[in-house]
Amino acid sequence: MRETFWNIFRIAELRNKIFFIFGLLVVYRIFANIPLPGVDVLALRKLFESNAFLGLLNVFSGGGLSKISIVLLGVAPYITASIIMQLLTTIVPSLERISKEEGEKGRQKFNMWTRWITPPLAALQSFSMLSLLRSQNILNNVTPFNMAVIIISATAGTIFLMWLGELITEKGLGNGVSVIIFAGIISGLPIGVSRFLSVWDPAQIFTYLVFVLLAAVTIAGVIFINEGQRTIPVAYAKRARGGQVYGDSTTHLPLRVNQAGVIPIIFAVSLILIPTMAANFFAQSSNAKIASFAMTLSAWLQDQWVYGSIYFVLVVLFTYFYIAVVFDPLKIAENLQKQGGYIPGIRPGTATAQYLHHIINRITLAGAFFLGVIAVLPFIAQGITGVQALSIGGVSILIVVSVVLETVKHIQSQLSMRSYETF
Repeated sequence: MRETFWNIFRIAELRNKIFFIFGLLVVYRIFANIPLPGVDVLALRKLFESNAFLGLLNVFSGGGLSKISIVLLGVAPYITASIIMQLLTTIVPSLERISKEEGEKGRQKFNMWTRWITPPLAALQSFSMLSLLRSQNILNNVTPFNMAVIIISATAGTIFLMWLGELITEKGLGNGVSVIIFAGIISGLPIGVSRFLSVWDPAQIFTYLVFVLLAAVTIAGVIFINEGQRTIPVAYAKRARGGQVYGDSTTHLPLRVNQAGVIPIIFAVSLILIPTMAANFFAQSSNAKIASFAMTLSAWLQDQWVYGSIYFVLVVLFTYFYIAVVFDPLKIAENLQKQGGYIPGIRPGTATAQYLHHIINRITLAGAFFLGVIAVLPFIAQGITGVQALSIGGVSILIVVSVVLETVKHIQSQLSMRSYETF
């Protein structure tokens, strides 16, 4: 490990890439700490502690949302645009053909459309967020002109971060958007440590040890599930073409346990937020019955056991939904058959599709249960330790571990390539 670390800095090209990415992340953190005026910081902190959806958005904004900074939305609108484009590819055949069958040019066109969708989404999300903050008396004395300036600034901040992410991606050491989110999560560690020290009590040393053990088990579980995959053997028959014989080789089709990432968690939180916001809105109704029902529903949804149970079920359901959208066993079976490939012991065509469907359903069950546990992990940690200041952000750990593993793999591939050149 030490030799690998030193090899990174011995190679000038790799060293310059790392320093360049580090410099871009420093610029990002500077912008994330430039706040907008007229914000009640205490009320804002209470709002983010009581709203899980805002807390999740704050993770993707790198803490910029909780500070109402210039980049308060982070890369969340770009992620939303990417999700929308992925869903549209399953509905619009021409988009699917462009994204998969036209090679690098088609991917560039697909990415360009994703960038074009991002600004209007950023403007819409910033307007909705500012309207929510104004209704909670967090933004004070904001005129329509100032509101327009803030929306334009937030949209420009998202475009700026999207550009930084693409610059990072071009260096070949990982996905730029993921690296930016990773930097935002890591930047919150000092605040978490200070909050932990503020509630330090020597009498609860056993509770703290349980918390540390739970955190270690969580990190190990995330690594295990994130790297877990089922490999399906694929063989290719011999084919004669132009006097040459092709095929007669074996490979494998990897099926990851966690193919959905954190997207089902985003969908679940967005859906569970709708009845909560509707209940808070109708609780102010002049009709006594509607107001009473809305207040009862709001209090019921604020119960941690109820909220956690619904949250867990929604994450599991959305995991299956997302896998059904992005993974098409029938198309994979058709492509294998066109290329002369087959799964040993399984007939090509429909039988292969049924086999892959059966396998992916079993794998998705483990992945969905894992994502559900990760989503409700803060409630579990607080329930075990009994300390509200101690919580394990499962989504944050999932993102951090995924980015670290991906970056390490890219660096190792760069080192291996240099080693082959030297050899």
